[in-house]
This record gives sequence, structure tokens and C-alpha cells, in this order.
Amino acid sequence: MNSYYEILSINVTASADEVKRAFRRRAKEIHPDVNLRTDDPVGDMQTLLRAYETLIDPRRRYEYDRRMMLLRPEFRFDYREFLRSRPYDDEFQARLVFFDLLHHHEDDAVKLHDELRTRPGFRLHEHLDREDYMDCAYLLAEEYERHGDLMTAFELLVSTVHFETDRPYFKHFFVDVTERLRNLVCFQMPVHLPTPDVIACIDAVLDLEIPRKELAFFMKKAAELYADLDDPESAWSYLRRGLALDQSLPGTKKLIERLDAYHAV
Repeated sequence: MNSYYEILSINVTASADEVKRAFRRRAKEIHPDVNLRTDDPVGDMQTLLRAYETLIDPRRRYEYDRRMMLLRPEFRFDYREFLRSRPYDDEFQARLVFFDLLHHHEDDAVKLHDELRTRPGFRLHEHLDREDYMDCAYLLAEEYERHGDLMTAFELLVSTVHFETDRPYFKHFFVDVTERLRNLVCFQMPVHLPTPDVIACIDAVLDLEIPRKELAFFMKKAAELYADLDDPESAWSYLRRGLALDQSLPGTKKLIERLDAYHAV
């Protein structure tokens, strides 16, 4: 069975314009009114149309290419170079970010994503399938965290939580997302970022749909940070909210003693 590229008589690296030109050329050759070489000219035209509609649509072409690479060894080509050859195509560059993350080019993925974010209107999730975006965002967050860009890592993880809330994909693996978010916000950010910025991130997390015990932990951390700012009233407010969600919230005894000390002064 011929591939769609063979049906259109084009190379696997053909651009969208080349796909269009090939379709017009082949359509003239096999149109039912002139095609006398086969027994099913109408079927030939329908097959050509399917090939064109698949290869002219970047997302459908991406999925088709992935299937073909698995099914036909001779179809395998340097997919990374193919994506890199289109530096001004946001769709292909978004795929390159994901490809590099999966193929040990993590630093290149971060560098490219940083460049793409400067392009007006660029949104990574608009150029990848939903599930690919969620995997990509999680892996990117891991790399940004490693690079020390904690705010970008945070934004990507929060985006992943929103997508999971809308329609579960990670499912029981979602605990990995919430654990990474907790480690990032509650342990790394307080060391490297101003306390008010960390509290703002915690407040953003509290609007997410994550397990109650996780929310309680974030509230306790906010209480500790407010105590560091010598704001016991705000600290008590967050701590009470945390205990309301999890009465066995660990690590509260010393915090309560610390807050009680403010009243004793």
C-alpha cells in the first residue's frame, strides 16, 4: 500500500506549498473525466483527496508521520532535522520542543521554548494535541526547575493541573504533578524568591482543584511565610483554613507555639 507521500509523488519533507502543487498536478492526472488507466478513477480521486487533507493539516500530518515511522522502516528519516528546517513555523517548532524533550535534547528544548515565547500570540498548547501538550508541559517544567527558572516551571505545572481538571489524562499519575508542584512552591521557591512572590503562588495554587490534604499543606506553608513576615493574623488565618481541611496536618505544633508567642509579647 502506497503512503500518502507516494500517492502525491512528493518527499516526506515537502512543504505545505509543495503538497498543494502536487495535489493539483495529481488531481488533473487522475480526475475521473480523464483517467482511463484504472478501473476505479473515482476511488483514486478519493484516495488522493484523503492524502492531501492529511498532509496539508499539520496536526494530522504529525500523527500520520508518527504512525508511518512505526509501521514502515523505510519511512524513517531524520525527523528532528525535518522539524528544525522550518524555524518560522510555530506548529513545527512546538513539536520540536516536545521531540527534544523526549530525545535527550532537553537544553535545546528549553532554549527553543524561550525563543518561541517571545513570538506574538504564541501559545504552546495551541500547537500540540492535548495529551502531548500535557506531557510536554510537565517535562518542560522539570527542565525549567533544573535551570532555576522557578516561575516558568510553576506556570507550566499550573497549566497542566488546569488541563487535568478539565479532562483527566494523567489520572493516578497526577500525584506526580501535585508532588512536584508542592516541592517547587513550598521548598524551592522560599529559598530563591521573595516571600510575597511565594505567597502569591500559593494563593494561585489554592484556586486549583487538587486534593484537600495538598491544599492544607500549602495553607500551612503560607502561614509559616506570614509568620516570617511578622504578620501573625494572616498566619493564623491560613493555618485555621489548613486545619479545617486536614485536622491531622503535620508540623503545626511548633507553628502554633510560635504564633502564640506573638500574643504573649
